[in-house]
Amino acid sequence: MTGKVRLTVAAATLAWATTAQAQGLERGAQEGANRGEMIAGPLGAVVGGAVGAAVGTANGILGIDRRERFRIYATGERRPSFAYPGTLKVGTVLPEDGVVYYDVPSEFALSGYNYTIVNDHPVLVDPRTRRVVEVID
Repeated sequence: MTGKVRLTVAAATLAWATTAQAQGLERGAQEGANRGEMIAGPLGAVVGGAVGAAVGTANGILGIDRRERFRIYATGERRPSFAYPGTLKVGTVLPEDGVVYYDVPSEFALSGYNYTIVNDHPVLVDPRTRRVVEVID
């Protein structure tokens, strides 16, 4: 594959990744760029960043490695579940009343987010907007 084709593929992948809603994009892009640069220099950084952004987006805010650990933590806390009548998904804005939000422990490195339990699922929420940013299944 020529350098021009690689750059085009990387740009297209990055353009797709930037439209995704998940918050893992930035972390994935940075990690991918760092690894790509170590292996293949500047071009590797471009391709690695694009691929890392896509993977980070797919894995969400927590990433695949911390997702299960957080689910176990949140379930173990035995917090009451809020019954949401609609479809619960990323982007859902929770109501002002009736939902209790909890701090995310520092071990998960998610400052700026809270969590709650909705329809028996832990969810990460942006506390300023009450918008669901990740549903932990």
